[in-house]
Formats: sequence, C-alpha cells, structure tokens
Amino acid sequence: MSKAKRTDTQSPAQHVADSHDLIRVHGARENNLKDVSIEIPKRRLTVFTGVSGSGKSSLVFDTIAAESQRLINETYSAFVQGFMPTLARPEVDVLEGLTTAIIVDQQRMGADPRSTVGTATDANAMLRILFSRLGKPHIGPPSAYAFNVPSVRASGAITVERGAKKTVKQTFSRTGGMCARCEGRGSVSDVDLTQLYDDSKSLAEGAITVPGYKAGGWNYRLYSESGFFAADKPIRKYTKKELHDFLHREPTRMKIAGINMTYEGLIPRIQKSMLSKDVDSLQPHIREFVDRAITFTACPDCDGTRLSEAARSSKIKKTSIADACAMQISDLAEWVRGLDEPSVAPLLTALRHTLDSFVEIGLGYLSLDRPSGTLSGGEAQRVKMIRHLGSSLTDTTYVFDEPTTGLHPHDIQRMNDLLLRLRDKGNTVLVVEHKPEVIAIADHVVDLGPGAGTAGGTVCFEGTVEGLRAGGTITGRHLDDRAAVKETVRKPTGTLEIRGATTHNLRDVDVDIPLGVLTVVTGVAGSGKSSLVHGSLPQQPGADGAGVVSIDQGAIRGSRRSNPATYTGLLEPIRKAFAKANGVKPALFSANSEGACPNCNGAGVIYTDLAMMAGVTTTCEECEGKRFEASVLEYHLGGRDISEVLAMSVAEAEEFFGAGEAHTPAAHRILGRLADVGLGYLTLGQPLTTLSGGERQRLKLATHMADKGGVYVLDEPTAGLHLADVEHLLGLLDRLVDSGKSVIVVEHHQAVMAHADWIIDLGPGAGHDGGRIVFEGTPADLVAARFTLTGEHLAAYVGT
Repeated sequence: MSKAKRTDTQSPAQHVADSHDLIRVHGARENNLKDVSIEIPKRRLTVFTGVSGSGKSSLVFDTIAAESQRLINETYSAFVQGFMPTLARPEVDVLEGLTTAIIVDQQRMGADPRSTVGTATDANAMLRILFSRLGKPHIGPPSAYAFNVPSVRASGAITVERGAKKTVKQTFSRTGGMCARCEGRGSVSDVDLTQLYDDSKSLAEGAITVPGYKAGGWNYRLYSESGFFAADKPIRKYTKKELHDFLHREPTRMKIAGINMTYEGLIPRIQKSMLSKDVDSLQPHIREFVDRAITFTACPDCDGTRLSEAARSSKIKKTSIADACAMQISDLAEWVRGLDEPSVAPLLTALRHTLDSFVEIGLGYLSLDRPSGTLSGGEAQRVKMIRHLGSSLTDTTYVFDEPTTGLHPHDIQRMNDLLLRLRDKGNTVLVVEHKPEVIAIADHVVDLGPGAGTAGGTVCFEGTVEGLRAGGTITGRHLDDRAAVKETVRKPTGTLEIRGATTHNLRDVDVDIPLGVLTVVTGVAGSGKSSLVHGSLPQQPGADGAGVVSIDQGAIRGSRRSNPATYTGLLEPIRKAFAKANGVKPALFSANSEGACPNCNGAGVIYTDLAMMAGVTTTCEECEGKRFEASVLEYHLGGRDISEVLAMSVAEAEEFFGAGEAHTPAAHRILGRLADVGLGYLTLGQPLTTLSGGERQRLKLATHMADKGGVYVLDEPTAGLHLADVEHLLGLLDRLVDSGKSVIVVEHHQAVMAHADWIIDLGPGAGHDGGRIVFEGTPADLVAARFTLTGEHLAAYVGT
C-alpha cells in the first residue's frame, strides 16, 4: 500500500490515527489455545496454517471474528439484537485494533426451497429491473418478475396521503411473478399411492403398507372397521366413492369398535403425522418411508421455472427472464453484453460486472436458477465472495475458511487473485488454509501447533513465507513436499460399467471404473465429477454383490447432544465396561438416560430463551458442564470417571482402553479406526455440530471402515487436511485397497492423483464445456500426455 507523499519535510511525525496498523491478540484461551499472543498486520493477507485441530479456527473464527461480530451486534437496539445470534465474549485478555469482520465460511447456504444462486447474489434483482424496463410486452414493475412475490388483489378503502391532499382508493393490487400452483418452488409434491397400499389385497389381508399400520393395530382398525368399505374386498375393486373415503375423506366423528373416534382419509392422516414434520426428526424407518412415498415433480403449470405465465411471456430479444436464469452464467454474461440500451446503461454495467465475477471465480458453469441448497461447501463460499467483491467497503476484515476447497489447481490461481484484490482495496484478509499455493502468496504467516488438540494451541511461527520454509515447523518442513508418481500400479480385479450417464452436464458418458484399485476422478470444478460418481454409481450392483458405500461431507443427522462417541457406537462398550467394573447398570453412564444431571438434562449447558432478546448459553452450575449426576462420577474405571473419559482425545483414549485395568477391546478397535483417519485430536464428547466438513467425512469413513461394502466412494477426503496428514490419508487409502476394497476418490489434490492406480479426468471445461471424459489411464501416462489441464498441473507438481 503506497502512502501519499508528504510535502512538509519538517514534520515527518505520523498522524496518530494512522498508527493503528495491527490487530493485537493477548492471552487467547478459546478451546485448545494456550495463552496465545500475536500481532496481525492490517491491510495485508495473513494465512493461518497448522495441522487439523491445532487451533487455527479457534483463533481466527472463535476469537477474532467472534469478538468483532459481538461488538457490532451490541451497537444495535435491544429489539434488533433479539433477532441475532447470541455471541458470548471469547476467552481472551486483550483484543485491540479490530475492524468489522465479514466471515465467508463454507456453511451450506440455507436450504430454503425459494433460495437460488440468483436470489443469493444481486443478479436476480438486477435482471428483474432490466426486464421491467425493456421486456415486451410490459407486464409491470420488477416484482412482476419475482417468483418470491405472489400477486395480490384487495378491495376496500385505502387512504393515500400526499401533503394536504387525501385520496381514497377502492382497490389495491400488486403484481407478482410467483407461479400460483407451486408457490414459487418449481416443484410440486405428490404422494406415490403404490407406497401406501397394495391394491391387489383387501384390508383384511393387510393391504396398507405404511409404517405403524400393522394389521390388528388401532391405526389399521380405524380403516378396516369403519364400515365405509368391505374389509374383504381388494382395493382395486373399490368404487369411486369408496376409494375417495379411504384416501381423502375429511375428519368425521364416529363409533368404531364401540369407541368414539375421528375417522379421516389415509392421505390427510399420514400428512399430519409424518409428512408435515421435519424429516431429520423422524425415526430412520419412517424417514425412509417418507423419502419413498413423496415424489417431487416439476410443476406442470410453470415447467419448473417458478414463474407465472405473464412473467414468462415478457421477453427481451426473444428471451424471457426464465430463459435467462436457466442459462449457464458464462452464456448469460455474453447475452447481457449484447444488450445496448442507453436508458439502462449503469444497470447493464453492474449486471455485467456481477456475472463476470462468477466466471472469474470459476462458477461460470452454474445457472441463476440453481437452488442454493444444492451447492457444495466450496461453491457456497465462492457465491458469498461474489457479494463482497463488488462491495465498496474498505478497511474491513475478511475471514476465509479454506477458500480452495473443491478447487482444481487451475482454479486456485484465480482464487489467489481474488484474495489479493480484496487486500489491495485496503482490507485485512485472514485465511485459514493448508494449500502451499495459497500460503505462497501470504504477506504474513501464522503457524499454529505443534500438534493437534491438547498438543496444539501455541504459535510455532510468525513471519514471512521464506521464514516459514526455514523455520523447521511441521508446516515449513512439508511446504515443498512433492509426491512422486507411482512406479508400479495395481492390476484391477474387475470393472464397474457406467453406460450412457447423463446426470446434470454429463454427455452420455460411458466409462469402466476398475475395481480392486485406487481410482481418482478429477477435473476442474463443475466438470461433472460428482454427477458421475454420485449420480451413476449408487445404482450399480457392487463388486461380488457387495454394496457401494458413499461417504460425503454432508452434515451428520443428529442433535447438539450427538458426539463422536455416540455416533461411532463407541459409547456402548465404554458404558458396559464402567457398569461391569462398578457392578451397576450401563444406563447410568449415559448423559441422555438415567445418569444425566437433572438440572441440565445431560446437556452440560443451560439454554436460556430471553424471548425478544437473544438466547444465552451458560454452563450448568450443578454438574459444571460434566453432564452427569454427582453420584455417577463416583464410579471409576482405571482411575477415571465417565466425564473424564469423554473429555479425552481419541489418541489419549486409545492408550487408556488399550491396556491395564481399562482394557476394552471393542472400544479400542473403534478408537484405532478414528486415529487411522486422522481424527486422533477430537475429544470423544465434542458436539458433532462443531465439526468441519472434512472432519465429518473422516468420521463417517471411520464408522464405515468395518462395513461389508466392497466399493468406497470418497468426496475430497483431503479437505481440511494439513500437508503432513495427506501422507497419512494416502496410507489409509492404500490399506483399504490392500484389504480387498475398491476405492474411488473425487479429488483435486495432486498428491492423491500421483498416488492413484488409475485416473479418470473429466472436462475439458466446466458446465456445458465439460461432462466428457478427456483422459483415462495411469498417472504416469497423464503426466506424459500433458494435454489436459489436470495433466499440465500434475506434471508441474511432480516436477517433470
């Protein structure tokens, strides 16, 4: 950043307002941080590195960003604060020089059915204004093109005051663009009747197949003894009225089997009891039934465009707003460039800039009507970045969480340029990252460690990238690591055939995926890797009849009470071991059962809802956050009580249950698998809601490692892994393959590509420029051929 030249050479003293060039952190103790004190230069790009679990997120997100957001929230009125999340003050002695922090994380964007890529950025709003000005025929204001705005007509007296004049209007109308049938969702839900009953059977023969409607049960007798239809007649022979009474009859009070009951049709009844509830809260067998019974089909009135007929009829150059939103963004940018209309020139410039940002950041393959809930974590983060790139704010702190997740090496360069552009506008950019390509562009590096969990939480190095290389820390030592291409590759034991795959942008792809080896599917973001692997593989019968186990980074279904111990089934053998050693029953050692602290019901914290003010979370005073009743903590195993065991890290617990008095083989086996996937630093009782996407995937992998599945499909397992841990992961993948499994990995990391036995490269570009297979073969052949983007980057990486 160049300072303005001073003309008065007499007084070189800096103005006091310009002296605040550092963010100072003193005594940070959040999570595993051990009294960390650092100084971060402002208006520079600082990268935080260190092994997974070393405390990077605790320092950047839970301390610096959390305090900045908390202070901003406190500037609002109490009423407004009631609608904001509550943030407790982080454990830190001094935080000075903070600026407004904007967190650009990888949380999936809200899965609201009406949220799309266009509504999440300003692109849709600008298109609506454009069509309201230039669209022929003219149908109304911008809201007439919005699928989130219904059309409203009201009658009655409305008084409009303009100065001293008062006018009374008799009617009021607002034109919206929402399709009336699907209410702007683009799809309508339908109940698949074949999943509710078998029409070849009668009620007496048990025709209803809904869970909980077993023949003889009350739910069943409601229908079989209602008298509306003969119980011994097959359903397909019902008259029209009988079928209507069976499926759709409105609630009717009547006597059934001598008891006063309310009879209603099967569909409204299960809609109330199952379909209207949050899917995640249902029991697994009911959730499975709901997934089967409810089918979502494109709305027949709007063809899935979400827009009313009027909104679709208004066009610019034969293109309606629905066509524009369905276009690939790179094509839409070209179309907007072709519009030359002086009356809306500033709007066109802004729209072009937004659409070009999409292309520049490597998201040109999306379309504006893509539901935002379907974006991957990395894509969601890049869509959020677009909002900030056009922002006029400066002197803000931008905090990024591994912005290269899901990016091909070809796209990382673009991401680096964007980070530098944000910095050059005068912003402080803080990035948590493992990729050497991003560490290389940092002005300042903070390396945390030396280990993970309790072995981390200290600053190992602070300074320049050159200093890091020479510093001798784990990150410094591994910064220039390069995996060599395998000399010999394994021979496949068979193949999985995929024929005519057309999911999303795939162009009738035929490919044979070899079994019994490590296969890596690669290609730029948006080239069709996930569509191929997740869209075509699950339908395949696996090798030797064994199933396909697909392990992604999606959220794990569970409440804030769930933790690695409950999720992996580890708690079961631990409870039994405690019960056996103390001669009491296992239920005492569950924080969700008899042993729970009565004050906080085993949550360890008390959630206080302050109505209009934001709720507050406080540690339970009775159990001091230990989650158990005091009497339960008097029982010991190997000198430790149950809360001390749950506070152990996986690595500590593995040692504890491995030998001596606490020797528990069943627990030791599960802990060994968790350590194998690189989660040795997680504590057994850490809530699952606090895990990152990469950690969730590795936790699922550890749980599935004992499965009988023959084919494992992993989606970017290196996400969130330190350079040193990537070697560890490669060893694990090798062990899986050597034990007879077939492993298919969607991955961008060059070390994993170099280690593969077989590579399938998709491309050549993203979106409609991709969807084809551009290379199949060994890594050595790919490096030698060098004609694909992946080949070039892999060749540069292995240094040939």
